[in-house]
Amino acid sequence: MKSMTGYGYAIENDKAYRLEVELKSYNSKFLEIVHNMYYVFGSLESEIDSKIKAVCSRGHLECNVRLTEYETPIEVSVNREAAKAYALAFKELQEELNIKAEPKFSDFLNRDGILETVKSDKAELYKAKLFELLDKALASLLSAKQRDGEGTFKDLTELGNKFKTSLAIVNAKSAELEVYIKQTLKERIKTLESELNLDQNRFVQEVGLLLVKYSINEEQKRLETHLKEYDRLLSQEEPVGKKLDFLCQEMNREINTIASKSQMVEINLQVVNMKDCLENIREQVRNIE
Repeated sequence: MKSMTGYGYAIENDKAYRLEVELKSYNSKFLEIVHNMYYVFGSLESEIDSKIKAVCSRGHLECNVRLTEYETPIEVSVNREAAKAYALAFKELQEELNIKAEPKFSDFLNRDGILETVKSDKAELYKAKLFELLDKALASLLSAKQRDGEGTFKDLTELGNKFKTSLAIVNAKSAELEVYIKQTLKERIKTLESELNLDQNRFVQEVGLLLVKYSINEEQKRLETHLKEYDRLLSQEEPVGKKLDFLCQEMNREINTIASKSQMVEINLQVVNMKDCLENIREQVRNIE
């Protein structure tokens, strides 16, 4: 189990440059990648996204790439054909104007088009190192998310056990429902005994109708099934955040139904406990990838 929150960082500090990759991940229903990087790396954005998506399925992720160059590499190209053309032109002028002086080397350097500075593709120049650092930062991020996820797993396991304890009490008390309804009905009609001819068969029918109306057997069974699925999902290595969120919605529906049907104080108390557990579970699930 992995958390959605985490931090990863990697740096290469060379004598000529410093390159940093920083990753920050926060809670989000979907995977959102936001880039804040040195402009020359814009062309690599889609490749960086592919790397991130391969290991992250949910979360708001900030990717920061910073480059500081201490020594800017310069590449110079020589246009030899242009230099030859200038040399020929100088020679022709010498002969035509009868000039004895020879052209200096600086005369060539000052001419346009002989020496040109080549602009290097920095994205390609640093690409290999950038992706090496990205892999390290991702490994650091995943390690942090895993550590945080272990704590969340422990909390979810404890909350699940508390929920099971409350459900077990509900199951035990619901078995007493028939006795409770009979006693309640008898107490209610006791004051009217002198005015009513109490038909025992009718009384049994009324008890049966109330048992059907207030029965929570189906809700109990579904909650037990949901709890088995809950335990199964917690044991998975793959991302389960969305599945757990949906499961919590289903469990909440069953709890609300039990609350609307319950006629026993003891069950109502456990419904409150289950709601509290479920709310805490949902809070934790919001941080699971």
